[in-house]
Order: sequence, then C-alpha cells, then structure tokens
Amino acid sequence: MRLGEGVRKIERNDGLDPAVSLFKRVAGRIPRGRARDLLNGVQLGHPAHPILVQLPIGAWMSAVLLDLLPGDNRRSAHALVNTGLLATLPAVVSGLADWSQQHERQQRVGVVHAASNAAGSLLFASSSLARARDRQGWGRALALAGMGAVALGGSLGGHIAYYRAGGANSADHLTDLVPGGWHDLGPLDGFDEGEPVRASLGDVPVVVVRTGDAVRAVLGTCTHMGAPLADGSVVDGCLRCPWHGSEFDMDDGSVVHGPATAGLETLETSVTGGTVRVRHLPPDA
Repeated sequence: MRLGEGVRKIERNDGLDPAVSLFKRVAGRIPRGRARDLLNGVQLGHPAHPILVQLPIGAWMSAVLLDLLPGDNRRSAHALVNTGLLATLPAVVSGLADWSQQHERQQRVGVVHAASNAAGSLLFASSSLARARDRQGWGRALALAGMGAVALGGSLGGHIAYYRAGGANSADHLTDLVPGGWHDLGPLDGFDEGEPVRASLGDVPVVVVRTGDAVRAVLGTCTHMGAPLADGSVVDGCLRCPWHGSEFDMDDGSVVHGPATAGLETLETSVTGGTVRVRHLPPDA
C-alpha cells in the first residue's frame, strides 16, 4: 500500500475528533486581523508555515549531520539543536492558524502531524539537555530519533499540502477554463445592488457585484478552500467568503483578510445596451 493511501485511514478516524476539538479551541485564541493574516501568510501571497518550518528542520538536520562527521563538533551541534527549538514556536503557531481553517479530513491528519512533530521536538529538547550534561552519546542518539519523528511529521504535512491541497490555490485551474473574448452575463437590472450574484461563463463560476450602473466581477470560487463566493457577502466593498471569512477586494481581487493568501482572478466588465458583459485578460495580455 502506498503511504498516501495509508494516511487516508487517519482521515476517516473519528477517534481523533476530541483532539481536533481541543486544538480548534486553542486556535480560536489567535486574534483575528493583521496578526492572524501574518501567520497565514497573506502578506507573502502564500502560506507562511512551509517557510517557517525550514529553520527548525534545517537546524536539526545540520546538527545530526555534524554529529555524524569526524572532529569535535559538539558545541556547534548543540547550538543548532537549540536554534531549532527556539524556531519551533512561530512554525507551530502559523501551522495552527492554517490548520484551524481546513476541512475535517485535513484536520485529523494535522493532529497526528502535530503529535509527531511534538515528539520530535521533545526528543531534541532531551538531546539538548543530555549535551548540556556532557552525555554526548545520548545527545546524538536522541537527536537522531527526533529527526525520524520530524521526518514522519513532515510526510504527513506533505499529505495535507499536496494530496489534499491544503494551502494551495483552490481556484487557479479556473483561470485556464475561462473562454476568451467578451461574454454576456445578463441584463444589468437582473443583478441585485450591493450583493454577490452568481453567474457563469460556461462551467466557470463568476460572482458579480453591482453598484449603481457599475459592475465588478471575479471568478466565483474562493482560493482558500474552494467555497462558492456567490453564497458570501459584501462587506466594506470586499467580497467575504461564506466558509472561513476570507475577504477580497472586488477592484483587483487582492486578499484583504485571510485565511486565503491567493487573490481572486478579476474580469474586465462593460455595460452595453443594459447588458453586463465580461472578459478575462490573461496576465500576458
């Protein structure tokens, strides 16, 4: 059995749900606004967690390699172990912020992912303590075991990110499906003012927001987890996702508040003879 298929058993394990509920309560304490947007990676344009995990993993991997090399590398390896421990906090908090806004199947795997990484961190903390007491053999052994636990946690994180597309742009494929040229969406008076209205270009969902005689239109799938944005709301000129509250600027599609990090694809609009028309301009147009 392939590893990815085996992990799907974790997704179906409802015995993990009490832990999921506990972690969600903890995640609920993360304040909304700029702080949470920073943890999600809104300012980066993609999730921050995959970047933040590089420092502890890199530091610990380097420590294990130094342990295996000839020469007296004890102080350097110890310093790297401690650097990794210090770097875990921002990585954990950013991961918690992302995880709390994912689907149940991803959250169940995320609990095991977190447990494996917590075990790895505890092993590296024990390694640091052993090194401080000049028990170098134990320090090296504990670090090697910790690296194994972190590697397992990383593989589960990869399942969430790639197999289940956690953190990926869930609407990017729609960009390639939009037919070229101008297309009629319907009469202007058929769109309620100030409310998101569902339309379509073939099989591609579109959301239209009318303000007087002007209209703005974007592709209608949230980039975060694929929610139908036509079921959302307009708040202060932004389109708010109905599932997790991501907010997008209707003028340029940019993310105003996460957890989404990728912006929406906007459509050029025109009102001709009382009919709303749209077209999509690709980036290289």
